[in-house]
Amino acid sequence: MTDVRTTPAAQYLTYKLDEEVFAIDISKVREVLDFTAVTKVPQTPDFMRGVINLRGSVVPVLDLRLKFGMAETTRTVNTCIIIVEVFVDNERTILGALADSVQEVIDLGAEQIEPAPRIGMRLKTDFIRGMGKRDSQFVIILDIDKVFSAEELAIVQQTETAETISV
Repeated sequence: MTDVRTTPAAQYLTYKLDEEVFAIDISKVREVLDFTAVTKVPQTPDFMRGVINLRGSVVPVLDLRLKFGMAETTRTVNTCIIIVEVFVDNERTILGALADSVQEVIDLGAEQIEPAPRIGMRLKTDFIRGMGKRDSQFVIILDIDKVFSAEELAIVQQTETAETISV
């Protein structure tokens, strides 16, 4: 796990899932899109909502709420897709992550970030880089490269390849 307290201040895109505020390092974010039609792909995990056409490229769209054990994201006027660049096993993948709403870009210094909580040996929390403190609120800082396993992203990449071939 990365000790974020030893790193300099960084910028994060904050967004909401249910009532919780999450953040992703801004360097991982390519763009934020309004919610658009998502084409469902058969026989994919529940958290993979489908694919979108992004300027001629097939981009898988994943529901972080489902991945984190919450209720499925429902479309509202604020629902958006955050396009992120993920690296797993030194392989780059572009994917979309559904969010209830995007909040803002914030600066967090090392002194504003606590290490991720240890919740025992059985629960996997290595995808949490830390807990940012902003005013009286916690911001859960994700390591987006660790949210999905290599196996899960392999399914996403296979879907992306299959959809590209069929287009």
